[in-house]
Amino acid sequence: MTPRPRLPVRRLLLVLVWVLLPLLAVGWWLYVRLDGNVRTDHAAAAALADDAEARPPADGSSGDLRTYVIIGSDREGGTGTARSDTVVMLQLPGDARRAEAVHVPRDLMVDIPRCRKETGTEWTEPRRAQFNWAYRYGGAACTIRTLEDLTGVRVDSHLVVEFSAVEKIVNAVGGVEVTLAEAEHDWHVGHDLAAGTHLLDGKQALAYVRARQLVGDGSDLNRIERQQEFLRLLYERARGDSTLLNPARLYPVLEAVTSSVTAGPGLDSLTALYGLARDLRSVPSHGLRFHTVPVVPHPERENRVALDEERAGALFAALREGRELP
Repeated sequence: MTPRPRLPVRRLLLVLVWVLLPLLAVGWWLYVRLDGNVRTDHAAAAALADDAEARPPADGSSGDLRTYVIIGSDREGGTGTARSDTVVMLQLPGDARRAEAVHVPRDLMVDIPRCRKETGTEWTEPRRAQFNWAYRYGGAACTIRTLEDLTGVRVDSHLVVEFSAVEKIVNAVGGVEVTLAEAEHDWHVGHDLAAGTHLLDGKQALAYVRARQLVGDGSDLNRIERQQEFLRLLYERARGDSTLLNPARLYPVLEAVTSSVTAGPGLDSLTALYGLARDLRSVPSHGLRFHTVPVVPHPERENRVALDEERAGALFAALREGRELP
Protein backbone atom coordinates (compact mmCIF):
# COMPACT_ATOMS: atom_id res chain seq x y z
CA MET A 1 0.00 0.00 0.00
CA THR A 2 1.44 3.36 -1.03
CA PRO A 3 1.82 5.81 1.93
CA ARG A 4 0.11 9.17 1.67
CA PRO A 5 2.39 12.11 0.98
CA ARG A 6 3.11 14.23 4.07
CA LEU A 7 4.08 17.39 2.21
CA PRO A 8 0.60 18.99 2.26
CA VAL A 9 0.37 18.41 6.01
CA ARG A 10 3.77 19.96 6.55
CA ARG A 11 2.83 22.92 4.40
CA LEU A 12 -0.38 23.35 6.39
CA LEU A 13 1.55 23.30 9.66
CA LEU A 14 4.02 25.81 8.26
CA VAL A 15 1.21 28.15 7.22
CA LEU A 16 -0.42 27.84 10.65
CA VAL A 17 2.88 28.69 12.35
CA TRP A 18 3.35 31.75 10.15
CA VAL A 19 -0.21 32.87 10.89
CA LEU A 20 -0.22 32.14 14.61
CA LEU A 21 3.18 33.53 15.51
CA PRO A 22 2.29 37.15 14.64
CA LEU A 23 -1.02 36.80 16.47
CA LEU A 24 0.73 35.45 19.54
CA ALA A 25 3.31 38.20 19.34
CA VAL A 26 0.60 40.86 19.14
CA GLY A 27 -1.29 39.24 22.00
CA TRP A 28 1.84 39.17 24.14
CA TRP A 29 2.62 42.81 23.29
CA LEU A 30 -0.89 43.86 24.30
CA TYR A 31 -0.62 41.92 27.55
CA VAL A 32 2.73 43.49 28.43
CA ARG A 33 1.40 46.95 27.56
CA LEU A 34 -1.71 46.59 29.70
CA ASP A 35 0.15 44.95 32.56
CA GLY A 36 2.69 47.76 32.50
CA ASN A 37 -0.07 50.34 32.90
CA VAL A 38 -0.90 49.14 36.41
CA ARG A 39 0.92 51.07 39.12
CA THR A 40 1.72 49.44 42.46
CA ASP A 41 0.96 51.41 45.61
CA HIS A 42 4.32 50.79 47.29
CA ALA A 43 3.81 53.63 49.79
CA ALA A 44 0.59 52.10 51.12
CA ALA A 45 2.09 48.62 51.25
CA ALA A 46 5.04 49.86 53.32
CA ALA A 47 2.82 51.88 55.69
CA LEU A 48 0.45 48.95 56.25
CA ALA A 49 3.40 46.64 56.91
CA ASP A 50 4.60 49.04 59.61
CA ASP A 51 1.16 48.87 61.24
CA ALA A 52 0.81 45.08 60.95
CA GLU A 53 0.37 44.52 64.70
CA ALA A 54 -2.42 47.10 64.98
CA ARG A 55 -4.49 45.66 62.13
CA PRO A 56 -7.24 43.01 62.42
CA PRO A 57 -5.86 39.47 62.05
CA ALA A 58 -5.42 38.18 58.52
CA ASP A 59 -6.63 34.69 59.38
CA GLY A 60 -10.19 33.86 60.36
CA SER A 61 -13.13 31.57 59.77
CA SER A 62 -14.38 33.23 56.61
CA GLY A 63 -12.61 30.89 54.18
CA ASP A 64 -11.98 32.38 50.76
CA LEU A 65 -13.71 35.65 51.60
CA ARG A 66 -11.94 38.65 50.07
CA THR A 67 -12.38 42.26 51.13
CA TYR A 68 -11.15 45.10 48.96
CA VAL A 69 -11.27 48.87 49.33
CA ILE A 70 -11.88 50.96 46.20
CA ILE A 71 -10.97 54.63 46.53
CA GLY A 72 -12.08 57.22 44.01
CA SER A 73 -9.37 59.87 43.59
CA ASP A 74 -9.80 63.20 41.86
CA ARG A 75 -6.10 63.59 41.08
CA GLU A 76 -4.57 61.99 38.02
CA GLY A 77 -1.44 59.92 38.50
CA GLY A 78 -2.16 58.04 41.70
CA THR A 79 -2.48 58.88 45.37
CA GLY A 80 -1.25 61.86 47.31
CA THR A 81 -3.04 64.82 48.90
CA ALA A 82 -6.05 64.61 46.58
CA ARG A 83 -9.55 64.17 47.94
CA SER A 84 -11.25 60.79 48.06
CA ASP A 85 -14.96 61.56 47.97
CA THR A 86 -15.87 57.97 47.09
CA VAL A 87 -14.75 54.96 49.17
CA VAL A 88 -16.32 51.52 48.76
CA MET A 89 -15.63 48.28 50.62
CA LEU A 90 -16.17 45.36 48.24
CA GLN A 91 -16.56 41.90 49.75
CA LEU A 92 -16.61 38.72 47.67
CA PRO A 93 -17.13 35.20 49.07
CA GLY A 94 -15.20 32.37 47.50
CA ASP A 95 -18.21 31.00 45.61
CA ALA A 96 -18.82 34.41 43.90
CA ARG A 97 -22.58 33.99 44.32
CA ARG A 98 -22.90 37.49 45.71
CA ALA A 99 -20.93 40.68 46.07
CA GLU A 100 -21.47 43.26 48.80
CA ALA A 101 -20.46 46.86 48.05
CA VAL A 102 -20.52 49.20 51.05
CA HIS A 103 -20.16 52.96 50.55
CA VAL A 104 -18.66 54.96 53.41
CA PRO A 105 -19.99 58.54 53.65
CA ARG A 106 -17.20 61.07 53.24
CA ASP A 107 -18.73 63.31 55.94
CA LEU A 108 -18.81 60.58 58.61
CA MET A 109 -16.95 61.68 61.75
CA VAL A 110 -14.45 58.98 62.71
CA ASP A 111 -11.28 58.39 64.70
CA ILE A 112 -8.34 58.54 62.28
CA PRO A 113 -5.32 56.70 63.70
CA ARG A 114 -1.68 57.73 63.58
CA CYS A 115 -0.69 57.41 59.91
CA ARG A 116 2.58 57.51 58.04
CA LYS A 117 2.61 60.14 55.33
CA GLU A 118 3.38 59.01 51.80
CA THR A 119 6.77 60.74 52.01
CA GLY A 120 7.69 57.84 54.29
CA THR A 121 9.49 60.02 56.83
CA GLU A 122 6.70 61.73 58.78
CA TRP A 123 3.67 60.60 60.76
CA THR A 124 0.36 62.29 61.50
CA GLU A 125 -1.17 62.45 64.95
CA PRO A 126 -4.40 60.57 65.76
CA ARG A 127 -7.43 62.82 65.46
CA ARG A 128 -11.19 62.99 65.19
CA ALA A 129 -12.17 64.18 61.72
CA GLN A 130 -14.45 63.48 58.80
CA PHE A 131 -13.67 60.22 57.04
CA ASN A 132 -12.39 61.51 53.70
CA TRP A 133 -9.59 63.44 55.46
CA ALA A 134 -7.83 60.13 56.17
CA TYR A 135 -6.79 59.94 52.52
CA ARG A 136 -5.43 63.47 52.61
CA TYR A 137 -3.43 62.72 55.75
CA GLY A 138 -1.83 59.45 54.67
CA GLY A 139 -3.14 58.21 51.34
CA ALA A 140 -4.72 54.80 50.83
CA ALA A 141 -2.99 53.23 53.84
CA CYS A 142 -4.53 55.76 56.23
CA THR A 143 -7.98 55.25 54.67
CA ILE A 144 -7.62 51.48 55.09
CA ARG A 145 -6.42 51.73 58.69
CA THR A 146 -9.30 54.06 59.53
CA LEU A 147 -11.78 51.62 57.98
CA GLU A 148 -10.25 48.63 59.75
CA ASP A 149 -10.46 50.40 63.12
CA LEU A 150 -14.05 51.42 62.39
CA THR A 151 -15.32 48.03 61.20
CA GLY A 152 -12.92 45.42 62.58
CA VAL A 153 -12.68 44.00 59.04
CA ARG A 154 -9.27 43.13 57.59
CA VAL A 155 -8.73 44.60 54.12
CA ASP A 156 -6.93 42.26 51.71
CA SER A 157 -5.97 44.83 49.07
CA HIS A 158 -7.11 48.06 47.48
CA LEU A 159 -7.49 50.06 44.30
CA VAL A 160 -7.13 53.81 43.92
CA VAL A 161 -9.16 54.70 40.83
CA GLU A 162 -8.89 58.09 39.14
CA PHE A 163 -12.27 59.60 38.36
CA SER A 164 -11.20 59.87 34.73
CA ALA A 165 -11.59 56.07 34.54
CA VAL A 166 -15.37 56.49 34.65
CA GLU A 167 -15.28 58.48 31.43
CA LYS A 168 -13.03 55.97 29.68
CA ILE A 169 -14.97 52.88 30.77
CA VAL A 170 -18.37 54.32 29.87
CA ASN A 171 -17.10 55.20 26.38
CA ALA A 172 -15.60 51.71 26.05
CA VAL A 173 -18.97 49.99 26.71
CA GLY A 174 -20.86 52.33 24.39
CA GLY A 175 -22.51 54.55 27.00
CA VAL A 176 -24.87 54.02 29.94
CA GLU A 177 -28.58 54.81 29.83
CA VAL A 178 -30.20 56.73 32.70
CA THR A 179 -33.72 58.08 33.16
CA LEU A 180 -34.40 61.33 35.03
CA ALA A 181 -37.78 62.21 36.47
CA GLU A 182 -36.88 65.91 36.27
CA ALA A 183 -34.18 68.11 34.79
CA GLU A 184 -30.84 68.26 36.63
CA HIS A 185 -28.27 71.04 36.51
CA ASP A 186 -25.09 71.39 38.56
CA TRP A 187 -22.65 73.87 37.07
CA HIS A 188 -19.98 72.92 39.63
CA VAL A 189 -19.26 69.71 37.69
CA GLY A 190 -20.74 70.51 34.27
CA HIS A 191 -23.88 68.43 34.78
CA ASP A 192 -26.82 69.54 32.62
CA LEU A 193 -29.54 67.07 31.60
CA ALA A 194 -33.23 67.50 30.78
CA ALA A 195 -35.90 65.20 32.16
CA GLY A 196 -36.24 61.90 30.31
CA THR A 197 -33.99 59.06 29.16
CA HIS A 198 -30.39 59.72 28.11
CA LEU A 199 -27.58 57.53 26.80
CA LEU A 200 -24.68 59.12 28.64
CA ASP A 201 -21.24 59.24 27.08
CA GLY A 202 -18.14 59.23 29.27
CA LYS A 203 -18.00 62.97 29.91
CA GLN A 204 -21.68 63.17 30.79
CA ALA A 205 -21.42 60.10 33.02
CA LEU A 206 -18.50 61.58 34.97
CA ALA A 207 -20.49 64.76 35.60
CA TYR A 208 -23.53 62.69 36.58
CA VAL A 209 -21.73 60.71 39.30
CA ARG A 210 -19.97 63.81 40.66
CA ALA A 211 -23.05 66.04 40.80
CA ARG A 212 -24.05 66.92 44.34
CA GLN A 213 -24.58 70.51 45.41
CA LEU A 214 -27.46 71.40 43.07
CA VAL A 215 -28.99 67.92 42.68
CA GLY A 216 -31.53 66.40 45.04
CA ASP A 217 -31.03 67.56 48.63
CA GLY A 218 -27.37 68.39 47.98
CA SER A 219 -26.10 65.85 50.52
CA ASP A 220 -23.29 63.34 50.18
CA LEU A 221 -25.77 60.55 50.98
CA ASN A 222 -27.85 61.59 47.98
CA ARG A 223 -24.76 61.47 45.76
CA ILE A 224 -23.89 58.01 47.09
CA GLU A 225 -27.35 56.76 46.07
CA ARG A 226 -26.82 58.19 42.58
CA GLN A 227 -23.40 56.57 42.30
CA GLN A 228 -24.71 53.21 43.48
CA GLU A 229 -27.50 53.25 40.90
CA PHE A 230 -25.09 54.30 38.17
CA LEU A 231 -22.60 51.55 39.09
CA ARG A 232 -25.44 49.04 38.92
CA LEU A 233 -26.38 50.27 35.44
CA LEU A 234 -22.75 50.16 34.31
CA TYR A 235 -22.37 46.64 35.69
CA GLU A 236 -25.49 45.48 33.85
CA ARG A 237 -24.28 47.15 30.65
CA ALA A 238 -20.92 45.39 30.80
CA ARG A 239 -22.53 42.03 31.54
CA GLY A 240 -25.35 42.41 29.03
CA ASP A 241 -23.29 43.20 25.95
CA SER A 242 -20.72 40.46 26.68
CA THR A 243 -17.92 43.00 26.97
CA LEU A 244 -15.76 40.57 28.95
CA LEU A 245 -16.10 37.93 26.23
CA ASN A 246 -15.52 40.20 23.23
CA PRO A 247 -11.83 41.07 22.70
CA ALA A 248 -12.68 44.11 20.59
CA ARG A 249 -14.83 45.53 23.40
CA LEU A 250 -12.70 44.17 26.25
CA TYR A 251 -9.40 45.80 25.29
CA PRO A 252 -10.64 49.43 25.60
CA VAL A 253 -12.12 48.60 29.01
CA LEU A 254 -8.87 47.01 30.20
CA GLU A 255 -6.89 49.95 28.80
CA ALA A 256 -9.17 52.38 30.64
CA VAL A 257 -8.93 50.50 33.92
CA THR A 258 -5.23 49.68 33.92
CA SER A 259 -4.20 53.21 32.96
CA SER A 260 -6.31 54.72 35.74
CA VAL A 261 -5.56 52.60 38.81
CA THR A 262 -2.92 52.35 41.48
CA ALA A 263 -3.21 48.94 43.10
CA GLY A 264 -2.18 47.30 46.33
CA PRO A 265 -0.35 43.95 46.50
CA GLY A 266 -2.38 41.13 45.00
CA LEU A 267 -4.24 43.38 42.58
CA ASP A 268 -1.29 45.05 40.86
CA SER A 269 -1.28 43.04 37.64
CA LEU A 270 -3.47 42.59 34.61
CA THR A 271 -4.06 38.96 35.54
CA ALA A 272 -5.30 39.89 39.02
CA LEU A 273 -7.56 42.69 37.77
CA TYR A 274 -9.04 40.49 35.07
CA GLY A 275 -9.61 37.77 37.65
CA LEU A 276 -11.53 40.23 39.83
CA ALA A 277 -13.58 41.36 36.81
CA ARG A 278 -14.30 37.72 35.92
CA ASP A 279 -15.44 36.99 39.46
CA LEU A 280 -17.75 40.00 39.44
CA ARG A 281 -19.22 38.94 36.11
CA SER A 282 -20.00 35.50 37.52
CA VAL A 283 -22.10 37.09 40.27
CA PRO A 284 -25.81 36.96 39.31
CA SER A 285 -27.31 40.36 38.57
CA HIS A 286 -29.41 40.16 41.75
CA GLY A 287 -26.34 39.15 43.75
CA LEU A 288 -24.55 42.50 43.47
CA ARG A 289 -25.90 44.55 46.36
CA PHE A 290 -25.08 48.10 47.36
CA HIS A 291 -25.18 49.40 50.91
CA THR A 292 -24.25 52.57 52.76
CA VAL A 293 -22.84 52.63 56.28
CA PRO A 294 -25.88 53.63 58.42
CA VAL A 295 -25.56 57.16 59.79
CA VAL A 296 -27.56 59.85 61.58
CA PRO A 297 -27.11 63.63 61.61
CA HIS A 298 -24.20 64.59 63.84
CA PRO A 299 -25.49 66.08 67.11
CA GLU A 300 -22.80 68.78 67.27
CA ARG A 301 -21.35 69.26 63.78
CA GLU A 302 -23.49 70.80 61.05
CA ASN A 303 -23.23 69.07 57.66
CA ARG A 304 -21.55 66.07 59.27
CA VAL A 305 -22.92 62.63 60.16
CA ALA A 306 -22.33 60.11 62.94
CA LEU A 307 -22.70 56.34 63.03
CA ASP A 308 -26.10 54.85 63.63
CA GLU A 309 -24.47 52.63 66.24
CA GLU A 310 -27.00 49.78 66.33
CA ARG A 311 -27.49 49.38 62.58
CA ALA A 312 -23.84 50.03 61.73
CA GLY A 313 -22.78 47.52 64.36
CA ALA A 314 -24.97 44.85 62.76
CA LEU A 315 -23.54 45.62 59.31
CA PHE A 316 -19.92 45.52 60.52
CA ALA A 317 -20.52 42.21 62.33
CA ALA A 318 -21.90 40.67 59.14
CA LEU A 319 -18.87 41.92 57.20
CA ARG A 320 -16.47 40.43 59.74
CA GLU A 321 -18.22 37.05 59.57
CA GLY A 322 -18.71 37.05 55.79
CA ARG A 323 -22.49 36.85 56.06
CA GLU A 324 -25.06 38.47 53.79
CA LEU A 325 -25.44 42.05 54.89
CA PRO A 326 -28.61 43.25 56.58
